[in-house]
Amino acid sequence: MTTNKKEDIMQASLMLFTERGFDATTVPMIAEKAQVGAGTIYRYFENKEVLLNSLFRECVGQIIQALSDGFPESASVREQFHHIFHRLTRFGQENNEALTFIDSHMDPRLLDEESQSKFIELLDFLRRFLKRGQQQGIIVQLPPDALIPLFYGPIVKLFLVIRDGDLKQTDELFAGVEECCWNALKVH
Repeated sequence: MTTNKKEDIMQASLMLFTERGFDATTVPMIAEKAQVGAGTIYRYFENKEVLLNSLFRECVGQIIQALSDGFPESASVREQFHHIFHRLTRFGQENNEALTFIDSHMDPRLLDEESQSKFIELLDFLRRFLKRGQQQGIIVQLPPDALIPLFYGPIVKLFLVIRDGDLKQTDELFAGVEECCWNALKVH
């Protein structure tokens, strides 16, 4: 654990929410995992829902940052896709729980308006990339929201399979999955 109690609480929550889900995770479980008193959690977060939303926004913000850092605006659409795919897979390698947490907690009943807005910011980044590719005639003419699951979803599921030990991550595996995802998006 770190020396920062709030970070400890966030990290413990991430692990428990990812492993058990929101409903099956209690504040006392989080406190025990974070090695803090349950009352300490309430010093930082009004309730479990506020904690979940803070964590969700932080994780989504990390993905947005990973994707936007060094995004090759003037590169080809294929090179831009490589950047997105590479950054998402690197994020998954370094933050597997965060990627899984985001995917498993996109329930509108759990997310407040600010969290939903943060996720829309991520989707808008991906939509802009897809629309540029469509304007150039490189990416198929389907709604961007129909195309995002063709590459974002497989990356999330790939890391679930890797986490469960059913598949070993290799550069060859990632290169093959990237090519499959690109082939699903590009005009043939």
